[in-house]
Amino acid sequence: MARRPTPRPAAAPQSTPRELLFQSWPGRLFLIAAALKLVFAVWRLSGDLPEAARVVSSAATIALAVAVVVFGWRLFVQVKRRLLWRVRRKLILSYIFIGVIPALLILVFFLFAGSLVFMNVSAYLFRDAYDKVMEDARISAQAAATEIARLPDSADETVQRVHRIRASTYPAMSIAYLAPDGRSSSAGGWAALAMPSAVPPWLAAREVFQGSIALPIKATPGEEELVVRTLVKVGTGGVAGAVIVDIPLDDQVQHQLYATTGVRLENVFDARSDLNQSTARSTSKQGSRSVLFEKSLSQIDVIDWATGDTHRDTLALAYRLRELYNHLASAQSMQFGEMRMRLSDALLIFLIVIGVLFLIIEAAALTMGLALARSITSSVHELFMGTERVRHGDFTHRINIESKDQLGELAESFNQMTGSIENLMQTAAEKKRLEEELRIARQIQMSLLPRGPLDFAGLGITALCVPAREVGGDYYDFFPLGPRRLGVLIADVSGKGTSAALYMAELKGVVLSLSQIYQSPRQLLIEVNRIISDNLDTRSFITMTYAVIDLDAGAMTFARAGHTPLLLLQASAQGGTQSLVPSGLVVGLRIAGAQEKFVELLEECRVELRRGDVIALYTDGISEAMNAGSDLFGDVRLSRLIDEHRHLDTADLRERILREVEAFVGDADQHDDMTMILIKVEQAAAVPARVAV
Repeated sequence: MARRPTPRPAAAPQSTPRELLFQSWPGRLFLIAAALKLVFAVWRLSGDLPEAARVVSSAATIALAVAVVVFGWRLFVQVKRRLLWRVRRKLILSYIFIGVIPALLILVFFLFAGSLVFMNVSAYLFRDAYDKVMEDARISAQAAATEIARLPDSADETVQRVHRIRASTYPAMSIAYLAPDGRSSSAGGWAALAMPSAVPPWLAAREVFQGSIALPIKATPGEEELVVRTLVKVGTGGVAGAVIVDIPLDDQVQHQLYATTGVRLENVFDARSDLNQSTARSTSKQGSRSVLFEKSLSQIDVIDWATGDTHRDTLALAYRLRELYNHLASAQSMQFGEMRMRLSDALLIFLIVIGVLFLIIEAAALTMGLALARSITSSVHELFMGTERVRHGDFTHRINIESKDQLGELAESFNQMTGSIENLMQTAAEKKRLEEELRIARQIQMSLLPRGPLDFAGLGITALCVPAREVGGDYYDFFPLGPRRLGVLIADVSGKGTSAALYMAELKGVVLSLSQIYQSPRQLLIEVNRIISDNLDTRSFITMTYAVIDLDAGAMTFARAGHTPLLLLQASAQGGTQSLVPSGLVVGLRIAGAQEKFVELLEECRVELRRGDVIALYTDGISEAMNAGSDLFGDVRLSRLIDEHRHLDTADLRERILREVEAFVGDADQHDDMTMILIKVEQAAAVPARVAV
């Protein structure tokens, strides 16, 4: 069988976005609603819309929303169908959703959690260092206040000494002593804030104040500078003085905080201002570092020195992960031989190794997953292409088996199936050819039988032949021997099918030629047996009855060679149908002495005929017709039918008998050929009725 070209795989049913837009009701609704909205938008440019137009516009808005939802959903379905039609994409996507996405989510979770921890830790470290600056300011003010209270006359010296001690740490620090009598002593430049001239009224009842004061930056609205201010009163009551210490958060202090904590203060802005704008300004000032991993926020309370009002300022902090981690891990160390290492560094290395292993395993799993998906889908694709070839009638296609797994077994089963189908197709083609030949053989066989009604003056004749298969071995024929003489033959070749039909055709030729030579039925059968015996195989034989009807003599002469009885119903008889069974052996036996025995046993019988007599010749397919209960129709039932319906002509009698046989058999299969000849005497010589042998 010639190989056919590989068919293209059938794609899943799909619609393009253009078809969805122009050939579906959501798309058309979308176009109409969008056109209406455009018309109303242009209409509004020239003035207000009428009430009816506003209603239509609202309806168009609703329709547009519905159309967008439905159209979007259908478009999503089409995209999903295109994306997921191939099994390989489904497997890859399933692996991504099962393996890759959860791993990425875990990674993002830990990154976000780590970022959150570092943000909180950085804010905590900065606030802790900032609180230390405030504590240093309080200690300085407390030390000066204690010394001045002990030695009031040494206020100037005390202020200078305290400033000198702290200036090494905080060069921009300023300190002042406000005496009860209005005199003051100060040290430092007071560059950030002017030195207070008096204690504000809202601090009259407090002995110690510690807090932050914000200074607005005129060049950048919303941003502020911080000054740590501490006030400690000297003495009590209305004659108390006060020591005030200011430490501005200038660049040097911020650098000290950064060196201590690893966290840098980028800017300070009023929390009441726009947080997003202030954060954006801070980011633009400091570069394009990631806000997620290297930014943090903190808030502190800021006091208005004049009124005592409090508001919150937001501190924008920045840090580097490595520097912040070093500050956190600096307290841990351990000895490894001669090498000293921090425990946190060892744990970090271990964590990095685990992370690298995780990435390697994930990459290997992804590679293996894609390879397995390709292996599976390649096998599935081969099966799909195989089924497409089979669907197009190419049963010679075989799948190349590359694996020994279940898919390989399935491919092997497919190859076996296609091989079996190919054999079945060849068998079916051969069977079809044989059936066609048998059909032709049946036509030929049927052409060998007499066609149409036999018009013979003085006799009403009808016959039927129903083969059990396409062709059969039953045979009947009529041989005109003169104006008033007719030869009648019925035969049954043993077996069924083609061989029986061939023997039947041979028998026709032999009898046709011999009927013109031998007038005696007995002599004809003896000669037929002599000729046929040399041509039949040892397993075959023929039963037959040959009769010669002579209307001028008013008699029928016949001989029976092992065939079924001849039924005779005489018009004047009161005893019913007679079953005539003269002796005779079957034709064609190829055994020793069969020829002599055939001649010895064969009898010739003569029957006188009168008008109205009915003659029935049949094969065993009629009498041995079997129903579902394995009961036989029988000669007795056939004889009774002929007797009961003797008044019918031969054609009606034949139909009556055939219907009775079919009703008796029911749904059971026909197991043998059914052949029958019915003859009714319409004209005959007036002779006494008798049967002679």
